[in-house]
Amino acid sequence: MKNIAILLAFMFVSAMAFSQDRNEFKGPAYKNYKPWQNKKSTKHVYTSNRKAGLTGPTYKNYKPWKDTSEIKYVVVQSKNERSKLTGPAYKNYKPWKNK
Repeated sequence: MKNIAILLAFMFVSAMAFSQDRNEFKGPAYKNYKPWQNKKSTKHVYTSNRKAGLTGPTYKNYKPWKDTSEIKYVVVQSKNERSKLTGPAYKNYKPWKNK
C-alpha cells in the first residue's frame, strides 16, 4: 500500500510539472494570451523500430537489458490531407472516401 501511495504521488507531481508549457504569464496577461502570436517550433516525435520477433520460450527468456543491438530512431510523419482543408471542406471531410 505504501508503494502505491508513493507511485501515485510521483505521477501527480510529474504530471503537474510537465503539463504546462506557458508559465511565464499570470493574471490578465494569461487570460488574454494570443496563441497565434507565439512563434513556437514544432516538436518531432521519434519511434524506434526495435522488435525482437521472438515467440515461445525464447520470448519468455528474453532479457532486454542484455540486448546490445543499435537502436535506430525514425521521425513519425503524418500524411493528413485534412490539415490542408479549411471551412466546410474541413468539416465535411470523409476519410473513408478516397479521391
